[in-house]
Amino acid sequence: MNTENLPLLSFQILFPLLGAIATGFAGNILRARNIAVGIAIIELLCALWVWYCFNPENADFQLIERHNWIPGLGVEYLLGIDGISVLFFPMSAFVTLMAIIASWNSIQHMQAFHYALLLALEGITMGVFTALDLVLFFLFWELTLPPIFFLIGLWGVGPHRRTAAVKYTLFMLFGGAALLMGIVILAIKSESPPTANNVGLVFNLPLLLEKALPDEYQGIVFLLFLLGFAVKTPLFPFHTWMPTVTMEGSPQVAALLTGLKLGGYGIIRFAMPLAPSAAVEYSWLLGVLGAITLIYGALNALNQSNLRRLLAYASISHIGLVIVGVSALNMQGIQGAVFQLFNFTIVASSLMLIAGFIQHRLGSTDYLHMGGLAKVMPKLTCFYFIFVLASIGMPGTNGFPAELLLIISALEAHPSLGIAAISAAVLSAAYMLDFTRKAFFGPIILQTVRQCRDLRRREFILLCGPALLVLAFGIFPNSILYTHQKSAEKWLSLILDQPIVKSDEVAESTFSK
Repeated sequence: MNTENLPLLSFQILFPLLGAIATGFAGNILRARNIAVGIAIIELLCALWVWYCFNPENADFQLIERHNWIPGLGVEYLLGIDGISVLFFPMSAFVTLMAIIASWNSIQHMQAFHYALLLALEGITMGVFTALDLVLFFLFWELTLPPIFFLIGLWGVGPHRRTAAVKYTLFMLFGGAALLMGIVILAIKSESPPTANNVGLVFNLPLLLEKALPDEYQGIVFLLFLLGFAVKTPLFPFHTWMPTVTMEGSPQVAALLTGLKLGGYGIIRFAMPLAPSAAVEYSWLLGVLGAITLIYGALNALNQSNLRRLLAYASISHIGLVIVGVSALNMQGIQGAVFQLFNFTIVASSLMLIAGFIQHRLGSTDYLHMGGLAKVMPKLTCFYFIFVLASIGMPGTNGFPAELLLIISALEAHPSLGIAAISAAVLSAAYMLDFTRKAFFGPIILQTVRQCRDLRRREFILLCGPALLVLAFGIFPNSILYTHQKSAEKWLSLILDQPIVKSDEVAESTFSK
């Protein structure tokens, strides 16, 4: 079927936004719930269709949609996908569907508005993954703030949820200011002569990738982009909003924030290929930030008694490993990083939703209130174990090939990065298994635990999907690696300015200082 003339990407953005409007004006909770679920299912099916239409043998951007938007400034409505971004389409839709279904019993007021915000956030997130014009990308990037602000402030489970919403917003505005400054400098200093239709500004990503930014401006652009995306990722020391939002916000929002790592995607998509010389020069800085975040997050997770806070620090630690892999500038690193970002949408989101199920039943996710939970909730415990094993990279799960690639890339780049990656893997197993022992086993002390109801049928079916994906992509990882292999090769060639990438040569040249 010819899909060149079909606006598939625009549909992925606009359909959930229109669905959000329909959900908000549904009239009653049952109708709003049915509309929201129906919209989310259709969006997921369309995202799978986009993945099916994508040609992994082509490293260029595909399904391009291009229209003039602000011609005088050279700003366009430009959408497209490649092997790196196409993976996040179905998973973003899948996580949103899970968040909507998981909130059926936990959200007790303004349910229609809640579902509408989740759908709006889904459409905006699709825009982040498809925008190939930097102004359009920044627009979608900033538009993620209002839905998240209200989702945290209105439906959070902590007493300081409104403070958490403000804290998150201020952090993101700070990062957005740095990002906007980098975009403006990049557009002004890119070599493009003025024409009758524009003033010489370039925001077109494919064009910017072809015309390298002058070396004297690459350092400042790279550091501004890195600062903007590091806040969202989050990397140390900009991570403090994550544990706060996870504890104060609703589990559904926490699942979206821990599962959809837009900051990590931004570093890979924009920061490094748009300033390739600076990316190579400062790869040591990226590696150091990743290693510090990796170890810092793991050590903090080791000292947590609350499951949601533990998962927040575990997410911080895992994204640090992703950044270490990206900094290695070899095929194992970039493929492992993209694979791990893909895994977050399955594993991290599912664990956070399970924490939400426990929170709704017990009113707490502290292990002091959860002793012996496996005896009364065996189904939930079984799913929890599957996702924990994937989180620590157990063979047979999707976490194993991703972590193996990242550890190999770190070892090839520099021994110290490899040691940090291996140490964090050991710490990951320690904090996850130790908490599991305390919370799910042992004697039942509290009466509230004895009265807990195991997973409802809806919740059981909800968790079956990601559990099957954990096993499927763990046994057949090449289905993911093949999708972004050509795009990863092109990404490396853009940064290293060579058509053939040899990982041993890359590691030697990058960390020889």
